[in-house]
Amino acid sequence: MTNRRTVLRAVGGAALAALTTGLLATSALAQEVTLKLHQFLPAQANVPKLVLDVWADNVEKDSGGRIKVDRYPSMQLGGKPTELMDQAIDGVADVVWTVVGYTPGRFPSTEVFELPFMMTNARATTRAYYEMFEEHMKDTEFKDVHILGAWVHGPGLIHTADPVEHPSDMQGMKIRGGSRQVNALLTQLGATPVGMPVPAISEALSKGVIDGTTIPWEVTPSLKVPELVENHTEFEGSALYTVTFVLAMNKQKYDSLPDDLKKVIDDNSGLEFSIFAGGTQADADGPARQAAVDMGNNIITLTPEQTEEWRVAAQPVYDQWLADMQSKGIDGQALLDEARALIAKYTPMYQN
Repeated sequence: MTNRRTVLRAVGGAALAALTTGLLATSALAQEVTLKLHQFLPAQANVPKLVLDVWADNVEKDSGGRIKVDRYPSMQLGGKPTELMDQAIDGVADVVWTVVGYTPGRFPSTEVFELPFMMTNARATTRAYYEMFEEHMKDTEFKDVHILGAWVHGPGLIHTADPVEHPSDMQGMKIRGGSRQVNALLTQLGATPVGMPVPAISEALSKGVIDGTTIPWEVTPSLKVPELVENHTEFEGSALYTVTFVLAMNKQKYDSLPDDLKKVIDDNSGLEFSIFAGGTQADADGPARQAAVDMGNNIITLTPEQTEEWRVAAQPVYDQWLADMQSKGIDGQALLDEARALIAKYTPMYQN
């Protein structure tokens, strides 16, 4: 009897050990991969909250918990916003969201979408951008990273201490610009462009380092822009400008994933995700604009007729960009023609 009980206990212990080992193995499988997602805005800002968290949550859910996305807002992994692309390339972060223009001239083909008055609405322009990225940029300018999404924000506008209605009103103003082409436009209009990442805008405005900034409506609440300046100049029809973004993944990290987890990443990335991201960012413009209205700020909306003098003043920016592209061996005119054709094609599909 004693021998039988001893054997049963031994068998039971072995079964328990096997079960425990199995559970531990299952638990280990539950989080096979952890991705560090790094970006420059506070976690509560619209893009982290409405776009990046949605992407991360969906990846975690669709992987059955085998992928965990750790989110690091406000540059918590260190470095500057201008270093985010290199962080993705070097593996400091696994995934980064960044403004392409934070590395001026490094991804020149994207700038065709940042030229003045190119952008109609975020979804149409994003679709054109992503299609041209796939054709012209994926295996050339962006060959060192795995791009998960590429999009633009809603209409870019001017937020200033003093009202701006005509290009001449910009003379002598110090204005923060968001990209190389925005800075070229500001220079052409007689302003002094001041380059700085988005998070630095609030302090620069409050200390009078700049007289105004160019950003879309959606990010103004998190930066307290309507509290720091009272005048906002927006344009009907085509926007004054937009800025290009990418969600980029370290190439080696992506390549190291098993095929089923690559599929999870792929299914949550690409064209449809990019259109979602650009559209969601633009949809947040309305509530942010209303907040400035509720504060009693002065919103100047220029009609297409009033905008014409701005278009004329901006033409040299095109000429300079085309010459710059030619010097790099890039057919800028072909990119410009293709971008315009695609935006014109897709704009009716996404008009409100």
